[in-house]
Amino acid sequence: MTFEDHYEIERLLYKYPEFADTGDFDAVGRLFEHCDHVHRDGTIAPAMDAEAYAEFYASIVRKYPDSGTPKTRHVVSNVSIEYDGAPDRAKARSYFTVLQQTEVLPLQVICAGTYFDKFAKVDGAWRFVQRGEDLELAGDFSGHLLRDFA
Repeated sequence: MTFEDHYEIERLLYKYPEFADTGDFDAVGRLFEHCDHVHRDGTIAPAMDAEAYAEFYASIVRKYPDSGTPKTRHVVSNVSIEYDGAPDRAKARSYFTVLQQTEVLPLQVICAGTYFDKFAKVDGAWRFVQRGEDLELAGDFSGHLLRDFA
């Protein structure tokens, strides 16, 4: 894996927090439009087109009218990237921590866990093709989610 490949994959990992925290759900949709999602039970939800994914994301994540954002900060750390069987395939493992502060909720960590991602290089550009998430620590989601996923 070249330095450039590693950098491009790492950049993708950091784009999700940027888009999510700024409330750019259309960009979240474009980022994951080719990406299957692995559920906790091991089933896989197939990729949606960008518009459908953005609509789905907007149906579960709260945006605050005064800022147009979820008032969160997603922190991605402990990134480990390696090839996944071929030069145009890679996988990554990274930690995530989500903080939130609203007018009602004090600054707090609302969750933390591990992302398990797979990537493919298509037409010279890396993109997400699969995301799994292990939510290891869960706090107060009342200010973040529009529906309960417990």
